[in-house]
Amino acid sequence: MNIRTKLKSAFMSALSSQGFNQFLQHKARVLRRLRSGNPQVHYFHQVDDPYSHLAVQKLDLLKDSYEVDFNVHLVNGPTAEFKGDQERFDHWAQADAQAIASYYGTHLDCFGARPTANQVAIANGQLTEHLHSAEFAALAIDLGDKLWQGVPLLGDLGKAEEVLRAGDKLRSGLGHYLGAMFYFDGEWFWGIDRIRCLEQRLISEGFARNRDPQALVPEPGFGDRVSTNGSDITLEYFPSLRSPYTAVGHMGVLSLLERTGVTLRLRPVLPMMMRGIPAPRAKQLYIIRDAAREARFRGIDFGHIVDPFGEPVRRAFALFPAAQALGKGLQFVTAYLEAAWTRGLDITTQTGLRRVVESAGLDWQALNDMSRGTDWQALLDENLQAMLESGLWGVPSFRVTGGGISESFSCWGQDRLWRVEAEILSRTATP
Repeated sequence: MNIRTKLKSAFMSALSSQGFNQFLQHKARVLRRLRSGNPQVHYFHQVDDPYSHLAVQKLDLLKDSYEVDFNVHLVNGPTAEFKGDQERFDHWAQADAQAIASYYGTHLDCFGARPTANQVAIANGQLTEHLHSAEFAALAIDLGDKLWQGVPLLGDLGKAEEVLRAGDKLRSGLGHYLGAMFYFDGEWFWGIDRIRCLEQRLISEGFARNRDPQALVPEPGFGDRVSTNGSDITLEYFPSLRSPYTAVGHMGVLSLLERTGVTLRLRPVLPMMMRGIPAPRAKQLYIIRDAAREARFRGIDFGHIVDPFGEPVRRAFALFPAAQALGKGLQFVTAYLEAAWTRGLDITTQTGLRRVVESAGLDWQALNDMSRGTDWQALLDENLQAMLESGLWGVPSFRVTGGGISESFSCWGQDRLWRVEAEILSRTATP
């Protein structure tokens, strides 16, 4: 391992470690105590963000359940460089939030077009007067319902500009860029999906009011409802070898395949940054820390990292079509993700890549011979086009088809595996 790879590996491994996470928590806690401040959770609400509409429906429950102050801030949406794919971002967020809302006991009823700038300004103006009141959540839910249902709001424009600037400034200063965010003593929690992690933290630090506390907003699950008759259902799986979220979720995908018996279509794609999709530093830092936290939450070994950005990924993908043709495509992806994100194997070298190949049960020389002349780039481009046509651009993504239902279902993220399973179960239950 050359010195540059070694230093980058050490940095990423440290950044994703539990020790670094605890250091940031401790630092924030000490600073708060020096200012004589009470423990407080900051919640950043974006009125035209569907995830904020779901999250705010749990705000009063959290306030009633934990002995910390909840400070609410209004914010604008993320700027273009944080959206990844600006053309698809808003549509995807709305569709995804609708797809998960009922499973969390929340709602998002969209009857019209996206809220207009004027309607958003009116809603922000009305909420500004109630930021610190006990009625904020109820009013935010009511206004959000009207915005998403296309019910006209009446009121003055421009009353919330200063409040929005203050909210944006605080959020940026603390290191984030999205709406629906919770922040507590050095740690960020995104939307309704990560409330379980916020609750875990508050419970561990003794802030729960209940004597026998447990998370009140857990990730949806399906207990013993396991199906093994899904062979007429196809799961298209779009992973990337450089994605920490793919690495964290991959074992869950393998488990899902075993439990449901669905037909897998493995369709890897190039990493987003290698496709020209920007990822500002704040976004990169949040992603690696959040992925590591998700790994710890799920009991996944993660954190000995050698980033395979650039040529190492291309060399690996050049071998993938041959591995797939030999019936070992999934094993190859599994071995590579484990090497790069769990074992810290130097996959930037030929020796490291050879160890990946052999771990997948493949012969190194035979695979290289078979790979000569293979147009792996065309295969990945075809996979990418299929993913984009589903309205998605990030990884890991999933598309479910079959089971007697004509429409496909698509979603994005390792924390949507439960929703993929719900979709498979609903299709296996179809007569």
